[in-house]
Amino acid sequence: MIKMTTELIKKWAIDRNLNTADPNKQMLKLVEEFGELGEGMAKGKPELIKDALGDMYVVMTILAMQMDIDINECIDIAYNEIKDRKGKMIDGVFVKESDL
Repeated sequence: MIKMTTELIKKWAIDRNLNTADPNKQMLKLVEEFGELGEGMAKGKPELIKDALGDMYVVMTILAMQMDIDINECIDIAYNEIKDRKGKMIDGVFVKESDL
């Protein structure tokens, strides 16, 4: 499902010429959306959190396009990096074994 939605996001971006826009501006948009996520967390507003997380994925997908990077490849790389990771929870944060 997410790969299909990602393709729809890419088409939406291409239709609006966002795929060739300045990635620095897209990065600023990502920071803005991250701020909205922080606001949702601070205020305990689940709907704002959902909206911000979704918006961040859209922005990151477009940023990746602008930099000629496949967002799905990024996700695969990140997952493959963590899939066998061992560690432990410390104060509610997972700390990888190599950092212990």
